[in-house]
Amino acid sequence: MNLHDYLYYIILPILSLSSLVVFIRFLIGPGIVDRVVALDLVITIGIGIIAIYSIINDKPTFLDIATILALIAFLGTVAFAFYLEKRNKKDE
Repeated sequence: MNLHDYLYYIILPILSLSSLVVFIRFLIGPGIVDRVVALDLVITIGIGIIAIYSIINDKPTFLDIATILALIAFLGTVAFAFYLEKRNKKDE
């Protein structure tokens, strides 16, 4: 079993299944925090899929896209944490 078989038959199905489970969590999450964490995890899984696609097709330019997505996800999480902090101060 070489690297491409491992990526095709083991890693991609696991990532697909995990993205499905996380997306379900995103839909039924009881709170906004659960939904934001699920959205961040969906973006992280997407970054993994992009990285695998880049490895399989030998196109390293897609890793730049994955890096930009990681930066956007990080900034979104920081912005949400800032929003929660401001909301908690307003409630007090």
